[in-house]
Amino acid sequence: MSREGKVNRRLQRQRLRKIPWTVFMTLVYASFYIPVMVMILFSFNDAKRNYSWMGFTTHWYPKLFSFGNHDLWEALVYSLIIAVLATVISVVIGVLGGIGLKKYEFHGKKFINMMLFIPIVVPEIVMAVSMLIIFMVIGVKLGLATIVIGHCTFCIPYAVIVIKGRITGDNETLQEASMDLGATKLQTFIKVTIPSIMPGIMSAAFLSFTLSIDDVIISNMLAGASQSTLPVLILSVNRTGITPDINALTTVMVIVMLFGMAIMNVLQRIHKKREAASLAESDERIRAARLAAEEYN
Repeated sequence: MSREGKVNRRLQRQRLRKIPWTVFMTLVYASFYIPVMVMILFSFNDAKRNYSWMGFTTHWYPKLFSFGNHDLWEALVYSLIIAVLATVISVVIGVLGGIGLKKYEFHGKKFINMMLFIPIVVPEIVMAVSMLIIFMVIGVKLGLATIVIGHCTFCIPYAVIVIKGRITGDNETLQEASMDLGATKLQTFIKVTIPSIMPGIMSAAFLSFTLSIDDVIISNMLAGASQSTLPVLILSVNRTGITPDINALTTVMVIVMLFGMAIMNVLQRIHKKREAASLAESDERIRAARLAAEEYN
């Protein structure tokens, strides 16, 4: 057999070996995205309850933006306010905590690192019940503040871990170079440290926002009687059957999320191109300086 034939047979074997993994990954991704596609499809269902397909219609989207869905929009706005507050608080504490746990040595550091994983591994129902008991004992009224505190308890560990993982030795080198050039600690923190860990900050922010706006158990336990978040409202509506206007709202949310992800990808590409151009310009300056030094010598 010729060498070319052996190469073709080897490539064919490699392709055959990839088929089971391809089928497996296809099934995994299908389990993720088929429910979303069904939800989007049933937002065009011509029926008051989504028990069966009754025909195609688009009248649920105009109804979604009408005054008849005041409770739905109020719950969405309430959820967004809570998610934004929890995200801001978690990211701020995550930045400070991540830098402190990565750069400094102090007593109890190992204990704090271990305790970060407890809100992640402990069942959410346990955290919700324990926080509800604490608020009832100290006499705190349930409402916006209690939900934000509850969401921060499980968002902060994720933010600290993500941001801490982004901090590397290069960050410390840049900070030292900045301070050697005359920058203060505050200027170094704002102009060097924050930009260098910005991908970690953005990842922590998106993760915290997603966890907060998606939460049901803690929000249901710590919500007041007057207002409820969107997931809690959908949970209560699910007892009688989810209407297509809720599917329309979630479809709009998915589209907005995809649009935001596309914008983030474009901004990241622009940022990478600028960094590459800046590095190329720096290399040219270094080469020019070396050539000038060699000519001078």
